[in-house]
Amino acid sequence: MSNSPLLEVVNLRKSFATLEVLKGVDFTILPQELVFIIGPSGSGKSTMLRCCNLLEEPTAGSVLFKGQEISKPNVDIDTIRQHIGMVFQSFNLYPHMTALQNITLALRKVKKIPTSESQDRAMSALEQVGLAEKHDSHPNQLSGGQQQRVAIARSIAMEPDVMLFDEPTSALDPELVGGVLNVMHKLRNDGMTMIVVSHEMRFAQEAADRVLFVDGGLIIEQNTPEEIFNNPQNQRTREFLSRVSDH
Repeated sequence: MSNSPLLEVVNLRKSFATLEVLKGVDFTILPQELVFIIGPSGSGKSTMLRCCNLLEEPTAGSVLFKGQEISKPNVDIDTIRQHIGMVFQSFNLYPHMTALQNITLALRKVKKIPTSESQDRAMSALEQVGLAEKHDSHPNQLSGGQQQRVAIARSIAMEPDVMLFDEPTSALDPELVGGVLNVMHKLRNDGMTMIVVSHEMRFAQEAADRVLFVDGGLIIEQNTPEEIFNNPQNQRTREFLSRVSDH
């Protein structure tokens, strides 16, 4: 793991009208690190994640990617986003396209990669997520878990430096969650840098390098999974984890 951060967030604030959602958040992400963001609903987790690739524009503070401040107005954010993959709660696949076509679209249109090469890359990405045999299937022929794995393949085919996961399993039936988490485990083992917002606490314990607990628009506590889950220092972290473990 290199010591220079891939992503840095400095005094990040975000307001929607009069509602202040993020109240001055600082964190860094190192290459090949898997950082898990946990916290109650409405605490600002997803907003924090979406500010990392400027899907939400920060009200104040800065976001740096490889040392470059990407939150400045003159930055070509579309170019930056090619290096920051994102997987959403909803799969956002085009229903009229096959799995392969959904993946090759951005490769051809954004990266201007020739059709044959983009198809090779898409097939390779589908193999990585265990769905090579489904390359000709349309989204309505796939389970929710398979659709999410195609969405992950679409992101990794772009060869990003970091991947953001926003509640990637929350729209799935419980029995389909495992397949998606297995793919994320594999990505982590292959050295992908990942920031994950999720309620999958067991996965956080098993796979994360660091866990950030967010509440009320602030990072209340951050530490190793072992420390966060077994020895939380903050009362609010303890309360949250005791409520979560009751379910």
